[in-house]
Amino acid sequence: MSAQRTQQPQQSNQPRQANQAQQTEQARRTSEIVPTPVGDARVTWHRAADARTVLAVGHGAGGGIEARDLAALAAALPSQGVSVALVEQPWRVAGKKVAPAPKTLDLAWRALWPALEKPGLPVVAGGRSAGARVACRTARELGAGAVLALSFPLHPPGKPERSRAGELLGAGLPTLVVQGGRDPFGRPEEFPELPAGIELVAVPHGDHGFAVPKKADIGQEEALARITGAVVDWLARVPR
Repeated sequence: MSAQRTQQPQQSNQPRQANQAQQTEQARRTSEIVPTPVGDARVTWHRAADARTVLAVGHGAGGGIEARDLAALAAALPSQGVSVALVEQPWRVAGKKVAPAPKTLDLAWRALWPALEKPGLPVVAGGRSAGARVACRTARELGAGAVLALSFPLHPPGKPERSRAGELLGAGLPTLVVQGGRDPFGRPEEFPELPAGIELVAVPHGDHGFAVPKKADIGQEEALARITGAVVDWLARVPR
């Protein structure tokens, strides 16, 4: 009787490739502590393999860099040649619950800016909510190439007479505003007529955190995709 040959199963390269991809992602994601006059800030880098631009984004007064829009940008932009630096203000790093005065936020942002310039690439200053205000107030003096304002707090909820449009208009640089359609801090239609160089993209049904209701005709993933798509398109057009 002739012996039957047993066929050995071929080993798949998929687990190895997945592990290598994970290791590469971990190598491109790093964090560093940056001392400032008001305490230590933290910068979490999501680096592009062949970066041409750095997008630095700060968080708002009600949350940190885990915000859905910031996380979406950090996940999507590196594959488009944009390194994303998520900046945590010292008050968040220290575990405090309440943000300090705007001048303190600006002081910390100015102090950590050299860390954002280390890669030697053009830097776009950005942020969400209070972080967007910081970017608008400081971008030009720091030499940023442009400003990204996510959920810009045009006014306190229910108080449109207390407009902060002057901060946005005073940035003096190419600016992209991404605003939720039902943001209580300022809906897209509440913004004044914007001059050339300032663009506004509305996210239908989005609130201040870009959350959309389940009954909306746009899903959460689609809303986030609109944000990242708008930012990628705009960055491709920003002069370097």
